Amino acid sequence: MMIFPEKLKRGDEIRIIAPSKSLSLISEETRDIANKCFEEMGLKVSFSKNCEKSDEFDSSSIEERIEDLHEAFLNKKIKGIFTALGGYNANQMLKFIDYELIKNNPKIICGYSDITVLLNAIYKKTGMITYLGPYYSTFGMKKGIDYTKNYFKKIFFNNEDFIVEKSLEWSDDLWFLDQENRIFYKNEGYRIINKGIGKGKIIGGNLSTLNLLQGTEYMPNLENTILLIEDDKLTFPENFDRDLQSLIQQPNFEKVRGIIFGRFQITSKMKEEIFLKIIQSKKELRNIPIVSNVDFGHTTPQITFPIGGFSEINLVDKVEIKISVK
Repeated sequence: MMIFPEKLKRGDEIRIIAPSKSLSLISEETRDIANKCFEEMGLKVSFSKNCEKSDEFDSSSIEERIEDLHEAFLNKKIKGIFTALGGYNANQMLKFIDYELIKNNPKIICGYSDITVLLNAIYKKTGMITYLGPYYSTFGMKKGIDYTKNYFKKIFFNNEDFIVEKSLEWSDDLWFLDQENRIFYKNEGYRIINKGIGKGKIIGGNLSTLNLLQGTEYMPNLENTILLIEDDKLTFPENFDRDLQSLIQQPNFEKVRGIIFGRFQITSKMKEEIFLKIIQSKKELRNIPIVSNVDFGHTTPQITFPIGGFSEINLVDKVEIKISVK
């Protein structure tokens, strides 16, 4: 049974937690801008007890991160949980999470990258819809954030299904180092790799992080799914190829109904012709509708997707990606 968390409304309080890297890495300027952005949406921002603690891995202990996660779900005042940023160690938490606690106290939880493991594991263990979308820190941008905010509002404040439209421009710069001198590129639009129509539950996120769930009790069933796949600056064509192959070899992959690829970061050096060669080399992908260059992942801006929610993609004559919010 799917559990949809309640939508946000003006006056709600949201909680910032740090399941991966510490909030202490985020500058005061970025926090001030993010806080103001949430306030303009009518949301009150509060911070978990341990989110600023930091060790040699730029993170707090497993116990402290679990404490913050559980407290956020138990606190009746909190209506949404947003992660500070990503990192490398969220999967340390999985066997210590009280999934019944979460199931009995459903609410929004959102993030991407390393948070992919939490989102997919929580959905698998509880049936609760989670959300692949921006961090708290993402809203610390001065420029290039309008598209991200628009889809944030579509998914969290409204009850109407929507069609995902492409952004007009995108960025892959270190925006937090220089807020004024940003580099933006014209968005050339979606790219249909394989034509077709697919319907299914949305699963996925950051590929190399999702693959950490393989062979565990936390890996969602791939049957009748629309897969979201993106990767970050640490990827390159060779390891993307093997990470994708590893996912293809998972049980029920042959029952995947569609794949949506996010935009690659510039430093990955994933040229279009190399990406196409990787996809076309895999016989398992030939009959699956596939679209790429979609606005999610490690570039700006970002769509917010419901993990466990329903999507329908039509890649016949044009690209239409429909997201169900309930």
